Amino acid sequence: MRRGPRPPASTPADHALRKLTVLSRALFDTPDEGEILSLAMDHIAAAGPYSAEAGYLKVDGDLVPSPRNGQIHALAVDRRVRELAGQDGPVTVPGRPWGRALGLRGLERLHGYLVVTSRSRPTEAEHSLLATLVRHTAAALSVAHAHRRRREDALELHRLRKEHTALQRQLISVVAELGYQRAVHALMADVAASGGGEEAITRALHRLTGLPALVEDRFGRLRSWAGPSRPDPYPEPDPVRQDEMLHAVAREAGPVRIKDRLITLIRPHGEILGVLALVDALDEADEHTVLALEHAATSLALELAHLRNLAAVELRLHRELVDDLLAGTDEASAYARSEAVGHDLHRSHYIVVVQWSNRTVDDSFAQTVSRAASAVGMRSLLTRRSDHVVLVADGRPHVRALYEALTRETGTRSGTIGVSAPCDSLDDIPHHYQEAQRALEVRRHSRERYGTTFFDELGLYRILGPGNDYRELETFVQEWLGQLIDYDSRHHAAMVETLTRYFDCGGNYDETAESLAIHRSTLRYRLQRIRDISGNDLANVEDRLNLQVATRVWRIVLGGPG
Repeated sequence: MRRGPRPPASTPADHALRKLTVLSRALFDTPDEGEILSLAMDHIAAAGPYSAEAGYLKVDGDLVPSPRNGQIHALAVDRRVRELAGQDGPVTVPGRPWGRALGLRGLERLHGYLVVTSRSRPTEAEHSLLATLVRHTAAALSVAHAHRRRREDALELHRLRKEHTALQRQLISVVAELGYQRAVHALMADVAASGGGEEAITRALHRLTGLPALVEDRFGRLRSWAGPSRPDPYPEPDPVRQDEMLHAVAREAGPVRIKDRLITLIRPHGEILGVLALVDALDEADEHTVLALEHAATSLALELAHLRNLAAVELRLHRELVDDLLAGTDEASAYARSEAVGHDLHRSHYIVVVQWSNRTVDDSFAQTVSRAASAVGMRSLLTRRSDHVVLVADGRPHVRALYEALTRETGTRSGTIGVSAPCDSLDDIPHHYQEAQRALEVRRHSRERYGTTFFDELGLYRILGPGNDYRELETFVQEWLGQLIDYDSRHHAAMVETLTRYFDCGGNYDETAESLAIHRSTLRYRLQRIRDISGNDLANVEDRLNLQVATRVWRIVLGGPG
């Protein structure tokens, strides 16, 4: 039987071509450019006795090294590749007689580099196989790059379409918003022009939003309500919670939700005049509701500022009348003028003097005192002096109400209030004014210097008031404290002050030593020196009483240190 010719034997070149064919398919099936470069570096030996020293991809104009790059010659290789500036060129790697940096070029751009070395100089066939691998790698990178660009372009087109749709919706919303704003502004302007006041503004806000609207003064008391579900009776405000709420709302730029209410402050010139709120138990308020609330707040601020200006005029008329009453004036004229400002002077009155350590006594503080007095139900006329405010009050003031109201208004408790005995005649007002001042001074020099003091509760201190014979008081002080005063003057000591503090502290050694910032033993020594110098015995009831009265006269009436 005759056999046919044998097929030719497979050569190494054929084997290499088969490997490159398989590699080419894998390269073109890989969508990621980084993976393509890694695949080419891993199979560089398919083209000959080669090793892949490094690979680079061009990203945003820069050559980015492959994570598979070796570290031994990394800096030198990296520097050489960048020097080639897109051209092919030789690369020197120690221990490798041959090395080249081969650009991975597509039709339009350089995709990167392959840095290849060989253990021996490649043959012409091996050169050809390597060039084939580089071309296939570059072509695969071009395809992957094109796919990526198409995906990015599709995503960008999708993003632009969404942005266009959003802008169209925004434009429609802006047009609607402008129309609503014009309607709200026109309604509030009409309300303000008609002189309807805060009641009309509250009703307009209710019509615009469909929610119950209300106005409270800064103390939390209801001024007006429009809409259903008005509480009856309206709850009494808690001063502490009211202040916390005001501070919380004041910290924010716009309306603030607190429980079931959307709240904004009325403060035309920085001073809080009241609160405007919507009752929104179902949390239905949207941006239109907020817009209406803010416009109503603006209109209400103008209205309340106008009322404040009227109050300032009324305050000036009050001041002129009170100034004359304190100086002494004609009764008939005083009664007529008080009737003109709506105050009845025929009733019994009290003179009230108010001083606050951290407030300048100007018109603003006078108005603050007037608001606080009205808030606690005091009917009064008011004026101011250089360091205190004076009220002529109809009826005896509550012992703490005015002080607490002013504490909330000013934000500090550092205030003192003096109240006269009842005054039943206009001619007695100047005298009772002095009583109120005396009550204030006694309070300021006492251990509890802040609060309210009534003249008719001063007890012993009433004899130290104005109108007494100061020469007799000076003689009394000299009799009981003269030796101590002389000793203090000669030795620059503080024996009288020590004795005064000792009595102020009720004879308590620890409290007295602490108030004088001295040691207890030092206090004991001083008290013994006081006994020696004055010749008086602090254990003797009569001596002790006279010494304590003398220290009070010395400090309060004669102006001793304190």
